[in-house]
Amino acid sequence: MSKQAVHRENVSEIVKKSGDAIQYRQMFDALKKTIPFAEGFIVAAVPRGGLQIVQPSRVPEVLVRAYANEFHKEDRASWQAMIKKKPMRGVEAWGKEKDYEQSRYLRDFMLYNCNFYHMVAVPLKSPLFAGYGGALHLYRYREQGQFTDAEISKLKDLADQIDEATDRLRESRKPQQFMFQAPWAHRLPQKKFVLDGRSRCVFGNDVFSGLDDRLRQQIVQHASLSLQRGGDVELQPDRLQMPDSRGDLWTFRVVPFRNYPALGNGTYVFFCLQPEAGDWATIRPNDFQADPEMVRLIPALRFMQQEFHRSPALGEIARVVHLSPFHFHRRFTELLGLTPKHFLLECQINEAKRQLMARQKGLSSIAKDCGFAHQSHFTSRFKQATGLTPTRWRRVAQDLQRASV
Repeated sequence: MSKQAVHRENVSEIVKKSGDAIQYRQMFDALKKTIPFAEGFIVAAVPRGGLQIVQPSRVPEVLVRAYANEFHKEDRASWQAMIKKKPMRGVEAWGKEKDYEQSRYLRDFMLYNCNFYHMVAVPLKSPLFAGYGGALHLYRYREQGQFTDAEISKLKDLADQIDEATDRLRESRKPQQFMFQAPWAHRLPQKKFVLDGRSRCVFGNDVFSGLDDRLRQQIVQHASLSLQRGGDVELQPDRLQMPDSRGDLWTFRVVPFRNYPALGNGTYVFFCLQPEAGDWATIRPNDFQADPEMVRLIPALRFMQQEFHRSPALGEIARVVHLSPFHFHRRFTELLGLTPKHFLLECQINEAKRQLMARQKGLSSIAKDCGFAHQSHFTSRFKQATGLTPTRWRRVAQDLQRASV
């Protein structure tokens, strides 16, 4: 067996033998012995909108911050790779070498920060959350030459292995109460949709076109209203709950961008279907190795998932991660795309749904178990979160369950 073949096998084994997490740093080290490159990292779509560098731990901080703050909006290669579902070199993503060389991504992100010239982005199905895509990035200096077809083919094989490993890890991490794939859960193969200035879906349309008619129409209407604001009004993210044809509420993080060059000219509106409690339960600190601030907040998620039944106060939750309540609330909301209060309620409502379907307890007992002050408080908050009373929701869920059999 050739030395190159041995190195390829090592990369595969690192991915396949992942325990509770893929050892991305080791993977990139082994990969470099087969495919020369100057820098490599993983970007992932996140529920707050846009893309973020998440792996590995040693990515220079200047790249992580620059990408998160601005250059995910210029990363045409990742978006083209995810849309077309195939690897994209930088030149291919921009169409012409002249356009690539004049792009801000090359000039101000790659060249300015690290003197990189060549790049390739290989699509990943869901490196962080199910339904949220991403890409494997590799970069080279000009003198290292362009990535060859043979090298990109190997990277595509590696991306497939990463997809398989992340799916396997998510399943293995699920707590027992989330193992059952409830037919009433809001699970889609694609959870991020992007609409352009004409309210046309330009990302995720294959899934978007199959959404519940009422839900899809409301998304289009809201996108149109967001874009009509125009002028000098600053476009702000919003948490939006929309009912489907059954009256069940779907929660989206809506993020308008006045300019998003990675997708084209003009304004775009991102609709991010928010992860449910079971999705958050599979997240670990080492999933965000390139972002120490996110790593710091993950224990707060674990704490709320374990203690939701007693409704801990914001100050108690903030102490878990050694932050002031004000700073914790601000950074949690900015980085995760929802407030601590909304996350805690998601945990409570998820358990309430599980107990409602089990039909072993009355509403007052379920209210107490899930951390609500009393039955009327439970009913009010449940309807606020789902659009339906607990009793009505159970009837709808039972109909869906029977239809899925």
